Amino acid sequence: MPSAYNIQFVRGKACLIDTLSFEVYKEGQPWVAYKQFCQHFLAPLALMAYRDVRLSQLLRVYIDGVPLDLASELLPAKTKFNFGLLTHVHIHAGAQKRYSDKVVDARASTSRMSRQALIGLIESLENTVKKLTWKPAGTEWGDYYENTNYTDSAFEHKKQLVHEWAAEKQPALVWDLGGNTGVFSREAASSDAFTVSFDIDPAAVEQNYRTVRTKKDQNVLPLVLDLTNPSPALGWDNNERDSFGARGPVDMALALAVIHHLAISNNVPLPQLANFFAARCKWLVIEFVPKSDSQVQKLLTSREDIFPNYTREGFESAFSACFTIRKSESVRDSERTLYLLERKKSS
Repeated sequence: MPSAYNIQFVRGKACLIDTLSFEVYKEGQPWVAYKQFCQHFLAPLALMAYRDVRLSQLLRVYIDGVPLDLASELLPAKTKFNFGLLTHVHIHAGAQKRYSDKVVDARASTSRMSRQALIGLIESLENTVKKLTWKPAGTEWGDYYENTNYTDSAFEHKKQLVHEWAAEKQPALVWDLGGNTGVFSREAASSDAFTVSFDIDPAAVEQNYRTVRTKKDQNVLPLVLDLTNPSPALGWDNNERDSFGARGPVDMALALAVIHHLAISNNVPLPQLANFFAARCKWLVIEFVPKSDSQVQKLLTSREDIFPNYTREGFESAFSACFTIRKSESVRDSERTLYLLERKKSS
């Protein structure tokens, strides 16, 4: 069965890993996975392309695929003029509804599909999917690097430090937690580390993935992730799909220009952040952004400053409970500091 959960990205390419879903074709037999393909792939992609890219999150709730009646209701009326979506989503959803309470006699069923008809169905689905497009723009962080307060000198210095520290520690697996379009993920990946580049913004992740395709990157994987609400364990007995936390820990994590969002925008105390990162990596490259920084000032314009401990000293004190500070470097032409931390061994 073509479940979206059985698609993994291997060396930059989407691969179906469920070999048990392959069956020998039998003449006249319809494709039993047609409904599942429409629910797992076509419907979510259509909703993202025509309505809102954030509707991909429906797959968290509907792990067996987005119900076609729901997709049909959410899609704009103009999609009924798209032959592929009309056939495979709208009409398909209507047929499901009509026959949902009908008793089917298997012995009386003579449903057959010729080989030519089956090939036509698959080609129709393929063409419909290929025509779905989405332009990654209009979100908060999709053009982050064009609006950042970094000078060119600061930006290059930060890239240099990430590159050098990753090369020095030679991690096999890196998580970039707040990777945006993957600029610093690629600096870590240059040491031959497989780097998962997470970001909350789908536009940034889409730009990152397009770069992966263009450059043929084989060790950078862009994924959407909200650190304040990470992927939970899903499925039967919460054991079918691992949670984000259960997929670690990793050798190294990057947390660049992230901590002020978690501590100030989301009210997570620094000691809790230290525990969070310590549970997920051995080495941590983290950037401290002080209150005097213009990006932090933006966060404080719409709320009261109730963060007296959000200082460099408070950061070092909180993180020293879980990590040993191995290096700290002031980022050139900025007020920011980059740290290389090593997780302390449990006593």
